[in-house]
Amino acid sequence: MGVLFLIGYMGCGKSTLGRRLARRLGVPFVDTDSRVEEREGASVSDLFRYEGEARFREIEREVLDEAIAEYPSAVISTGGGLPVWGDNMERMNAAGCTVYLRRSAENIASRLSPYGRRKRPRLRGLSDEELVDFMTRDMAAREPFYARARLIAECEGRSDDEIVEWIVAGCGL
Repeated sequence: MGVLFLIGYMGCGKSTLGRRLARRLGVPFVDTDSRVEEREGASVSDLFRYEGEARFREIEREVLDEAIAEYPSAVISTGGGLPVWGDNMERMNAAGCTVYLRRSAENIASRLSPYGRRKRPRLRGLSDEELVDFMTRDMAAREPFYARARLIAECEGRSDDEIVEWIVAGCGL
């Protein structure tokens, strides 16, 4: 089967859909954020705060490379910023099928629980309106990187099951 990478903005459903896809395909599920936290013994938000974004992105790239080397077949869910850093998109496109889970800022904001907002350092303390404005700007900056994915899954108005089947068909799995 190979490796299937799920990319997209924070809160777009990469982990949820990744677990479903892995079950559907009978392969391991790898979440790069979870791997970073396990490896470093600290949360992503603490790593950002105390180590800085550049160090976090280096660790994230190491985790990505380790996962690619370890799993010939897997579904790998990436952190939202991973595709934007260095040559990560090129690396993932060379190693497997990349799928961009596209949703609007309004849709993602409505999906985020209060806990989901608190655990993401860049979203803490924002009002609902500020959240959508921030996400709209941030997503626009990331769009050119996300758009390099082999497949772009328009997720709004589709059930998780529909998205999973669309991805399986689109990646030829």
